[in-house]
Amino acid sequence: MFSHRAIPIVLAAVLIDTMGYGIVLPVLPSLITRLGHMGVAEATRVGGWMLATYAIAQFFAGPVLGLLGDLYGRRPVLIASMLTFACDYAVMAAAPTLAWLFVGRAIAGLTGSVTGPAGAVIADVSPPEKRAATFGLIGAAFGVGFILGPALGGLVAGLGMRAPFLLSAALAGVNALAMLFLLPETLAPENRRAFRWRDATVLGSFRPLFHAGNATPLLLANFLWQVGSVVYPAVWSFWASIRFGWLPWQIGVSLAWVGALMALVQVFVTPRVIARIGERRAAVLGLTCGAGGLFANAFTTAGWQVYVVFLFGSLAAIAWPALNGLLSRMTDAAHQGGLQGGIGASNSVASVLGPVIAAQSLAFGSARGFEGAAFVVAGTLLAVSALIIATLVPSLRFPNPTPSLEPAE
Repeated sequence: MFSHRAIPIVLAAVLIDTMGYGIVLPVLPSLITRLGHMGVAEATRVGGWMLATYAIAQFFAGPVLGLLGDLYGRRPVLIASMLTFACDYAVMAAAPTLAWLFVGRAIAGLTGSVTGPAGAVIADVSPPEKRAATFGLIGAAFGVGFILGPALGGLVAGLGMRAPFLLSAALAGVNALAMLFLLPETLAPENRRAFRWRDATVLGSFRPLFHAGNATPLLLANFLWQVGSVVYPAVWSFWASIRFGWLPWQIGVSLAWVGALMALVQVFVTPRVIARIGERRAAVLGLTCGAGGLFANAFTTAGWQVYVVFLFGSLAAIAWPALNGLLSRMTDAAHQGGLQGGIGASNSVASVLGPVIAAQSLAFGSARGFEGAAFVVAGTLLAVSALIIATLVPSLRFPNPTPSLEPAE
């Protein structure tokens, strides 16, 4: 089933990483309101800034980690990232104040995310024409993680609001141990390159793309998609509490439903759609469905309606592997880690702006009787992203990967 034995191992890492994140979502609103002695509306703003703290730290660290992966290999970076997440959740479990929750998020942002290194592994072991479909498996791991994570979070929340964080820490620690013994290195010695601080920025990570072709429209579309997509993890728990009065277990069930649909789309739909219509058109399709789902959710009036909306809104899951596949084909093997680090850093910028925009939009709209404002803003961003790809990306060149443009020193 898998073309390389590293693929299922990194998919398991993404799965457990996502599970750890999803486990804490159902209890986060209650924990913030209790530690901060505030209402749900104010806690929404705090939650947005907490996500932004993680993203700011990752913005600076993402390209550095990507370049370290290009120098030392993917394996040590992945193991260190998962160990950091274990420490992060342990800190958050013991947090006596809101300030400690922010400290935990900053620690995770500096050295935590496994998505970039996992994407680099996929690029290492997959031929260019099959990368988009294989990237879809990472999306499927996200989906399954959001099935199991919120469901487990809703269950263990009965043991106390700290219990989900302790479970996340344990899962991350076990995963780091498994990678230590089972994960092979996928970056060949001849494809490694020297670490340069001038490349350790978002623009530095994307420099090979600008050599390969006019990547600006694609990078802009990818960024707008990232900003818009953050709305779900940023405000879903808070929005559902305000709009429907849902309890943590109900929020967990809804997130599990979304995760199940995403997993099904990535496993059964994404490879077929990309093979049939290509990466560019698949990206447009996914973004259009995602925008439609966001607009529809903005105007739901009953909880059951969101389950219906996600039947077509979940097709947005096609966009990420299609976009990542397009970007990865524009550079060579020696720069895949840097590219994934750059994508991660770009996502960090989006994760700074997205939660703030979403949280402020939700708070602003709720004060005026329209809780769906955050989804309208996000849907507009996805629609613009789809329009850019549909009108500007067809002119781009996608040459075969060439040897590294800059020799290692």
